Amino acid sequence: MADGFPFAGATAPYTVTEADRAAIAAAISEPEIVELALTLGNIPSPAGHEKAAGDFVYDWMAKEGFSPRKVGATPERNNIIGTWGGKGEGKNLLFTAHLDTEAPTWNPDLDAFKYRPETLENPEWEKCWLEDGKLYGYPIANDRGPMSCFLIAAKALKTAGYDLSGKMYLTACPGEIGPEPIEEHRGIAYMGKDIGAHYLFHHGGVAPDYAIAAEGCDFGLTWVGCGYAVFRIRLWGEGVFTPLLTHPEKASDHPNPIYRLGKLTDCLHAWSREFEAASLYESPGGIAQPKSQIASVRGGIPYAFGAGTELVSLYLEVGLNPKQRIADLQHSLEKAVRAAGLGEVDVEPVVVRHGFEADGAEVSPLVGAVDIATQLTLGHPVERAAPVYSSMWRDHNVFNMHRIPAITTGFRRWRPTPKDLTDSALVYALTALAVCGRAESVETVEHRAPVYGDNPFGTEP
Repeated sequence: MADGFPFAGATAPYTVTEADRAAIAAAISEPEIVELALTLGNIPSPAGHEKAAGDFVYDWMAKEGFSPRKVGATPERNNIIGTWGGKGEGKNLLFTAHLDTEAPTWNPDLDAFKYRPETLENPEWEKCWLEDGKLYGYPIANDRGPMSCFLIAAKALKTAGYDLSGKMYLTACPGEIGPEPIEEHRGIAYMGKDIGAHYLFHHGGVAPDYAIAAEGCDFGLTWVGCGYAVFRIRLWGEGVFTPLLTHPEKASDHPNPIYRLGKLTDCLHAWSREFEAASLYESPGGIAQPKSQIASVRGGIPYAFGAGTELVSLYLEVGLNPKQRIADLQHSLEKAVRAAGLGEVDVEPVVVRHGFEADGAEVSPLVGAVDIATQLTLGHPVERAAPVYSSMWRDHNVFNMHRIPAITTGFRRWRPTPKDLTDSALVYALTALAVCGRAESVETVEHRAPVYGDNPFGTEP
């Protein structure tokens, strides 16, 4: 849950009133938003297979008058981009959410080495439903539920007669969850981040002043995001014909490098504990706690046995807070494995994505807009999101990387209710109005003087 951190001093660009709240809330239909989330969520869309879900979003935007277009690295993996507003000189606000959902590979020859049979049978991987007042299914939680909320937010603004001065971009992206091209699993089919919001920003014809990654944050917000790396750690040894093998007294002296994995995992476990303790990062916009875990192990060829193996590879996933650089982790890991006396070993990052955070002063107007929207919708100020939401990759990283002040915020992540969806849609709609301004009356509020001392945005006189 959020920790109660107040965003004092954040002021939205435009005034939003209780009358605005009432008019826009009246245009949000709970049955409609639930139906949209369930329909969209029940379209199978594992990473690499987002086309059907993207086509649905495109058709919905076209029907509702948001002038959609498709921009993709391939026709099968498009970014869908719609717009509302743009009739004046207000700021532009981009909403994004991802089409892909976490899931097994659905290749039985791969999944059998990672999942229990009962895990693969869990219906929530690709099915969504409403039961006892709660919405079930991973696609709604991550991330087509929040996507449905900003789509309905745009429709509510349109229905209530609120054209916008600035542009409200509505974007649905492939590949946010992943995967990443590693080893023989290469090519566009295995790409994630590179063809999603990153590709959208460079090729999508968008010019946002601010961006929101719409994802579950329990109605909190954060402008901090972690990156990650995957290190391949290779242990080398010698293949010895089994009938000629003489077993050494210690496993660490065995010619087969698989026998040294125990020593390597002990080393990495100790390194990970030290890394986690040293990597805690806190700023006004969020608390990041990067962590590390072994993702997989590969060694030998099961059907080509007879002489062990000369090589075993271990793949270590490591989070990176917004201030950490890959070279620092590389040096630290190399030092640790050298000290462990593992013999011939090499360490190489095969995936690298740094973390990012927005500048506190530059993101302040967006935070102020979410704050007033949250107060009007939920009756309390917005809070800083729980650390887990600033300790992972979300696509606000893409925009902060390119100096577009961005946050992530959204409804209750686990088991949201229909009311959570309508509340989130209202927060998004009021935020867009507070950032972009109403086209018919572009009247900016008088900004308050900066608050110093406890000001979370770091501004000094």
